[in-house]
Amino acid sequence: MSTIEKAVEKLEKAADTGERDKTPVSTAEKAEEMQDSLTTRAVSTPPVESSASSCADTREKATLELPLKEFAANGMITPFAPRSRVAEEFRTIKRPLIRNIDHAISPEIADKSRLIMVTSALQGDGKTFTALNLAMSIAMEQDRTVLFVDADVSKAEAGKLLGIPSDQPGLIDLLENKGVTFTDVILPTSIDNFRVLSAGNLHDRSTELLASQSMHELMLEMSSRYPDRVVIFDSPPLLLTTEASVLASFMGQIAFVVSTDHTPQDAISKALESIGEDKIIGMVLNKAHQGRNKLLGYGYGYGYGYGYGYGYGNRSRSMPVEEGA
Repeated sequence: MSTIEKAVEKLEKAADTGERDKTPVSTAEKAEEMQDSLTTRAVSTPPVESSASSCADTREKATLELPLKEFAANGMITPFAPRSRVAEEFRTIKRPLIRNIDHAISPEIADKSRLIMVTSALQGDGKTFTALNLAMSIAMEQDRTVLFVDADVSKAEAGKLLGIPSDQPGLIDLLENKGVTFTDVILPTSIDNFRVLSAGNLHDRSTELLASQSMHELMLEMSSRYPDRVVIFDSPPLLLTTEASVLASFMGQIAFVVSTDHTPQDAISKALESIGEDKIIGMVLNKAHQGRNKLLGYGYGYGYGYGYGYGYGNRSRSMPVEEGA
């Protein structure tokens, strides 16, 4: 029996017992009034939020406001000065990298070519400056998005420059498989098509984490999930940490930064000789006398590094999980 039929029956009973209102109102009209009242209450009652939607709201992350004024003051690329000298220089540097993605002979090679590692032989060659500027320059493309990964897990200098809190979960936390997901650690920024993945907490076995199956799966997801995405990794120097060599094994392209009058020739040779033959390497000349960064050329290679003492800064250390805990 419908709501209207029930209302009619109730009103008829009331009329038989003398309980009907003295104001002459037809049964149909009264039933319609009751139905309107029910309808109004149903519309005005706010819907109950599901637990899933509530949880999704609480997981929303604040946008990372990039310190673009500081970037500009330090001579770096910003959207406010797209025709600056440094912006023009990095347009020259990024074009071969993008061309290698677009002209890859297979989708698999194209996916891997989207993983670009910026590194150097030694500290102080300008790799972080180059990595951030390269990422900013590619983010200025009309049809690209950029994920910047602070993969220098010992120092995390890029994270400091970007204004990321030192305790922000990131790459290392994701690889530890402690219930952290990829979407949990990706930071949206004040530039719409620019995302950041911080280094995360320090870990005594960071090299092993970077060489793990979890890292392999993460790299596959990063390279293939979004066809328009370019992933830029700020890596440690090749000759100072073991992490750099592990990272290099996953990459499709490597931008190798050389500092004029700073990087010894033998350090350059050792770093390049240790890079295998399945990588495209672009050499970037930094701090040149004429004040220009140049893409010197392409070769092939593969990387392993050595050394200790590459600093830690003030970041939190992630303690290894004991077996059975």
